[in-house]
Amino acid sequence: MTQKQTPDWQELAGSIGNLLAPSMAKDHPNLPVVKAEGCYYYGADGKKYLDFTSGIAVENVGHRHPKVVQAIKDSADHLLHGPSGVIIYESILKLAYELQQILPPKLDNFFFANSGTEAIEGGIKLAKYATKRPYVVSFTGCFHGRSIGALSVSTSKSKYRKYMQPSWLTYQLPYAHPEDLPEGEDPAVYFPEKLERDVEKLFNHQVTPEEVACIILEPVLGEGGYIIPPKEWLAKVREICDRHGILLIFDEVQTGFGRTGEWFAAQTFGVTPDIMAIAKGIAAGLPLSATVASKELMEKWPLGTHGTTFGGNPMACSAALASLEVMKEEQLLKRARDMGAYAKEQLEGLKEKHSTIKTIRGVGLMIGIELQDISTGKPDGDAVMNVLDECLKRGVLFYLCGNAGEVIRMIPPLTVTKEQIDTGIQVLDQALGTLKNE
Repeated sequence: MTQKQTPDWQELAGSIGNLLAPSMAKDHPNLPVVKAEGCYYYGADGKKYLDFTSGIAVENVGHRHPKVVQAIKDSADHLLHGPSGVIIYESILKLAYELQQILPPKLDNFFFANSGTEAIEGGIKLAKYATKRPYVVSFTGCFHGRSIGALSVSTSKSKYRKYMQPSWLTYQLPYAHPEDLPEGEDPAVYFPEKLERDVEKLFNHQVTPEEVACIILEPVLGEGGYIIPPKEWLAKVREICDRHGILLIFDEVQTGFGRTGEWFAAQTFGVTPDIMAIAKGIAAGLPLSATVASKELMEKWPLGTHGTTFGGNPMACSAALASLEVMKEEQLLKRARDMGAYAKEQLEGLKEKHSTIKTIRGVGLMIGIELQDISTGKPDGDAVMNVLDECLKRGVLFYLCGNAGEVIRMIPPLTVTKEQIDTGIQVLDQALGTLKNE
């Protein structure tokens, strides 16, 4: 039997639907690229694309930072794989030590895995095992992953749960969404008071607090629309957990590693959880994540209750160490704050020009631009897709989020310059101008 010659990769890209599952292949925009560097993708079409997605909040230090690339090469000369526990190696221990230095106090013990979803699964398992309580409470609009356990607490879109509702109960509370704020009310007062009432109803009518192992939330909604709650609301969640002996889990998969202008959103808002899930920006593009808690809490989770084959891969840990070094040397936390403030200021000017922009929301370099149908005021996901396509034609890659896909995510690498922000916003301005209802 004669073996077929493998098509060149551009031919393969043209038949992506025959090779990859629709759930993987139907995302936006499936841009064929041959290289990435800094804040740019280099397309197979010969064009250079400014990347305002950071690989979906992963490439915080920019694509292929030289120090990260070198760390990966050096690691590959020694170890490609390390089944932690069977062997132990320097990079995983050194990374744990360095993470202790930047995380909030008492979050000092780590179970390394490969993805954000795995880190969430670990956090939920840890909370249930440690408390011996069966139930979990999450918030409407949060996204925590697509595995069954993580999906049981994800409510950013109902389509993610369609035909896959978990067989165990979870309970949901309303997130502090600005659209729910009555006119004239102070969000710092209203949302904590509302949360207290909502929790009381939940505990009176659906589940007793002594049955709840943990409350899990994103300190800033990511896939759910880049919603930023008042810090007082997060503090109230912490207070409620303390009152009832419930563990608090922060999903910092997207908000971590400088995205909000501090190492973690917990520091941005001044609220420390009992358990944290971290991933995405940790290793500059290599698969790595961690469930983080105190040593005291982790000791309640004995050998055999959780495990991993690939978690804490030595090359990924080396990349993470190099990434942390870059963030410190290049002062990327400050840069995230400064460039984020600059971008928001420019976008507010754009909002004055384009009535289809409903709101600009952002903290650090985690910025959402919500579009509306100006005739109805309703979220306009179709407009967002049109804008994304027009931006791509002009060489800038944005991404979307929100329940109806109504929010444009602007999450460039933290290394982004003012000039690059100006270029991206100029292109966004042009793309918005092509909308029919403008």
